[in-house]
Amino acid sequence: MTAGASTVELLEAPRGLSATDPAQLLAAVLRANAGTRDARLKKILEALIRHAHAFALEVDLTSAELDLGMDFLVRVGQASGPHKNEGILLADILGLATLAQLRGAREALARGGTEPALVGPFWRARQPVRASGESIATADTPGAPLHVRGRVCSLDGAPLANARVETWQASPQGLYENQDPEQEEMNLRGVFLTDAQGRFDFHSVRPAGYPVPVDGPCGELLAAQGRAIMRPAHLHFIVVADGHKVLATQYFDIDDPNAHADVVFGAVGSLLRRFEPDGQGGFSLDIELRLEPGATQLPHCPLP
Repeated sequence: MTAGASTVELLEAPRGLSATDPAQLLAAVLRANAGTRDARLKKILEALIRHAHAFALEVDLTSAELDLGMDFLVRVGQASGPHKNEGILLADILGLATLAQLRGAREALARGGTEPALVGPFWRARQPVRASGESIATADTPGAPLHVRGRVCSLDGAPLANARVETWQASPQGLYENQDPEQEEMNLRGVFLTDAQGRFDFHSVRPAGYPVPVDGPCGELLAAQGRAIMRPAHLHFIVVADGHKVLATQYFDIDDPNAHADVVFGAVGSLLRRFEPDGQGGFSLDIELRLEPGATQLPHCPLP
């Protein structure tokens, strides 16, 4: 082989990706994703890849910054455990969890459905089933009494009998029982079944607002952003009824000083409510939970 022939073969050999054209790199990554068999996963990954590459170009992301971000995600996983889920907290404080829920419920909302809200990181599996009218608070739980009366119905107003209503809340000290060794196991948690008219009721204490956990990487992010860290006082609900989509929502105390500054952007629409004084030092809350017909699929429960 002559020197001239060797040069021609080298010039005609396949070339690698351009070192100066990001579009070529993006196209190659998208081709690598083309064989993804699950159609929905393929669509999500393709959009994620496109947006991630566009983001890196927009901010001129450096390798050191990318390493810092990857380390942050690793620490989010390491900070999760039986007392909190840092990954859920991250989605919450970025507004992604609220956005996904509201988008998923947009048709139901247009037809008068109850606004969804975050499940959050403190829902527990195997919450105790209680009789209608029972208290979810132990006798030694401090705070003003609260009586909650609710009705579960379909979008057309028809009552939903035997619907499963799960509820949980923080104490007046702003702590869920799994965070607080002073509270009894499963305090301020309960599961109720609706009667033939779709009704349920229970007693509790008026909850307090609280800061989200800031002892992990999400706390570092909030500090770097100079953000407030408070959630307004609220009660959580998950409602399960045959033939209907599961509703996860929260009701917020509109008189809480942080009612319009929720760190996780969850206090939307009619979920801001006044806890009405009962004239005897306590409060009452009346709610109607309107569910959309559809497949019943429970959300992921973050804690045992």
